[in-house]
Amino acid sequence: MPLAEKMYDHFYKKAHETVVASLFIGLSYTAVTTTDGGIGLAYTYVNPTGCCSMNRDYRDYEGEQAIELLVEIKSRDPLHRSMGLALINALNYHKASELPEDSGDGVWMDSFGVESDSRIAMVGLFRPLVKIFQERGASVEVLDDFQGVGERNRFNEKLKDWAQVLVLTSTSILNNTTEEILNILGPGVKVVMIGPSTPMVPDIFCDMPVHMLAGTVSVDKEGVLKAVRHGVGTPIIHRHSRKVCLALKREE
Repeated sequence: MPLAEKMYDHFYKKAHETVVASLFIGLSYTAVTTTDGGIGLAYTYVNPTGCCSMNRDYRDYEGEQAIELLVEIKSRDPLHRSMGLALINALNYHKASELPEDSGDGVWMDSFGVESDSRIAMVGLFRPLVKIFQERGASVEVLDDFQGVGERNRFNEKLKDWAQVLVLTSTSILNNTTEEILNILGPGVKVVMIGPSTPMVPDIFCDMPVHMLAGTVSVDKEGVLKAVRHGVGTPIIHRHSRKVCLALKREE
């Protein structure tokens, strides 16, 4: 079953029981809040060919049952998928808030054994992480189409026979490339899904080769929403949030 369908099915019941309070579509991130106190983020993924209005087929979801917005995770429009994923993270907010903090990403790196001579493949350029990897003595290969970093064919070959760890941005959920990337992996590669878009929900990854989820939980909700409205990025979001991680139980 495609990942979008898994997410939809997992939150179908809760979405029927929950009401959307607000929807913010910022230049960098989209945020959704729910009337039960939930808040969730997702990268704002827009179609670059859009003109004048990025949000086509406009609909006001505020005050509606969350199920009406949840269906957007299956949309062909990447911006609508951003809205759907932000809702999913809002629906999961209270559970995610119970997860242990990993403020410097050291917990999951240590569990993966990232050290000198480790070989890291990264989809989505997270510059602070690259710096940490290099300080640990690891080699890093990056692919980021948005920032024009890396060459896809070369990177795919690295995934097959070089990488020991894959750091996969959860933005891949929004352009429907998560499964495509995971299908390229060579044997034994440890995978972490990472970034504020990450749904911290182990059940939806149970049949995928993902070993760790590393996401973001808002603490100062008003601070996060202001950051979204002001179009700023992850470093500012993290001032008002805490990083969390969740190891997934897998049979190797």
